[in-house]
Amino acid sequence: MVASGNYIVRNAHIVPVTGKPFDGSLKVTGGKIAALGPDIEAEDDHEVIDADGGWLVPGLIDAHVHLGVHEQGEGWAGADFNEKTDPVTAAVRALDAINPADIGFDDAVAHGVTTVNVNPGSANPIGGLTVAIKTHGAVVDDMVLRSPSGLKAALGENPKRVYGDQNKTPSTRLGTAYTVRKAFTEARQWAAKDPQDRPADLVSEALVQVLERKIPWRQHCHRADDIMTALRLADEFGYELVLDHGTEAYKLADRIAARGIPVLYGPMMVSRSKVEVRERSPHAPGVLAAAGVKVSIITDHPVVPIDFLINQAALAVKEGMDREEALQAVTINPAEVLGVADRVGSLEVGKDADITLWEGDPLDTRNRALRTWIDGREVYQYDAATTTAHHA
Repeated sequence: MVASGNYIVRNAHIVPVTGKPFDGSLKVTGGKIAALGPDIEAEDDHEVIDADGGWLVPGLIDAHVHLGVHEQGEGWAGADFNEKTDPVTAAVRALDAINPADIGFDDAVAHGVTTVNVNPGSANPIGGLTVAIKTHGAVVDDMVLRSPSGLKAALGENPKRVYGDQNKTPSTRLGTAYTVRKAFTEARQWAAKDPQDRPADLVSEALVQVLERKIPWRQHCHRADDIMTALRLADEFGYELVLDHGTEAYKLADRIAARGIPVLYGPMMVSRSKVEVRERSPHAPGVLAAAGVKVSIITDHPVVPIDFLINQAALAVKEGMDREEALQAVTINPAEVLGVADRVGSLEVGKDADITLWEGDPLDTRNRALRTWIDGREVYQYDAATTTAHHA
């Protein structure tokens, strides 16, 4: 394995995502993409790697996961994604609960996923701050791409169930919207005070970052009526809105497209486990993209395991989505939504060398990820002879 350093990957079918695919080589120097093209001169200090005709693709990106905060196989001890003691927990940070030893991170790199956005859960109307991280590392602070990368909020079934069971507000949809409006109104009042007169208020401080459009409002919503509430609240407070899940967003595709609001669609490979996802459809990503909506495809890991991000993109193609748009939906589109497209999401000179070598087209789910690099360092290699994976 190439632990780190300088190398050239030759004899590859290269898919930059933001440019046309071509056959050729890609050079990595100091963890960054230094050059790519049909012909790249070899250099003495660069190791040569033969891709043997495989597909070189940007590391995949999942913009909505609970990786590391909802650990697999750990039960209650690894469930740190919902602070269900207060409807407004805007100041809690997913960053503080991520365990980089969660086995899901191994699954991510083995299936070409190199960047994720870790969210708090959806129990609360206002759930907490999200963080964009790479998927390999021993210490989460060393994995961070952007912190915070958004503020998670939730409409619909989950908050009204959680707090209705506690006989607290909100127990209805109208109570949930009120809780959000009240919190933003109080944050505005706090921000309007002279800085010397402001009391310490971590909740208002987090909400003001949204009001000032420093970070997006990551709105969990499924049903069309909840999506309209999300649009209404965004109009009232003027923040940058991202629709997470958006199960019925395809019913409002023209409205969403006209406002330039991105949709993070998914999870797709799930049963109709509750009322809100009864009308989920694998046609939806294609319908939204055709209407002009910037679509990203998400797993909501562990709801759908991170392994199956590319399978969901392939399913969207099967059900009508353009294949180039499907690949963008798990690379450059989520990178742009997360505000990290200057570093990841495509194969371009100067970007981080987050790259996966696939046997062939990754949208053909028979093809396997063979090697994965993050920041130029090889973190995964599949050994076909022994059918085992090696993680750095």
